[in-house]
Amino acid sequence: MSSSTTGLFAGLLLALIAATAGFGWFLLAILFAAAGYVVGAHLEGRINLAGLVPGRNRG
Repeated sequence: MSSSTTGLFAGLLLALIAATAGFGWFLLAILFAAAGYVVGAHLEGRINLAGLVPGRNRG
């Protein structure tokens, strides 16, 4: 299983805990799942998030 898939499942698991109170929490669950996928994909090297961090230019 890839890191991005593992991140997606971790985000969904955290979101499941938060999603027990209605539609607003369901939207938060989707946000958690997306964040987990993005972090996993970054750790796997499929996407590069270095451009989002200001002041980290080399050269």
